Amino acid sequence: MGGLIQPPPIPEERDNSRWIILIALVAIAAVVITVAFLTHEKPQNASGPPPYAANLKFTDLKMSQAQNFVGATVTYVDGTLTNAGDKTVTRVIAHVTFKDSYGQVAQIENVTVRTLQQFGPYFDAVDLSASPLAAGQSKPFRLTFEHVSEQWGQSYPELQVEDVTVK
Repeated sequence: MGGLIQPPPIPEERDNSRWIILIALVAIAAVVITVAFLTHEKPQNASGPPPYAANLKFTDLKMSQAQNFVGATVTYVDGTLTNAGDKTVTRVIAHVTFKDSYGQVAQIENVTVRTLQQFGPYFDAVDLSASPLAAGQSKPFRLTFEHVSEQWGQSYPELQVEDVTVK
């Protein structure tokens, strides 16, 4: 007698939540990989200094230090920059390596080279774009460092041309 009063069995619903979560994770991973691939920059070749760098020479290096108006020590590297090439130089970036007393690297900086020009009784460091270095010409230059590592061994830093712009 249970056939007329008993409701028909309800079919059991399948649990699809695992599939939905799996599809969502795959979609998110695909988006992340696509974004990473599209925004990834190719590594720059460590090809060394630019070709024209061989025509530039740093000579007559002198170092000095001074206190600025807030009491911090500023370190200067002065010298002569010579352009032995056949083009006019309008910008030079120097790769400067300070070493400790054991010859280990204490600090590395890339600094824009500025030439020294006399304005009245004083010298001022000006950008090479304002005072280009012509072919065969030499000019005094200055590199300024607001901070040098305390591990620096007080020896002259190594200077290399990191980048150069010519016209």
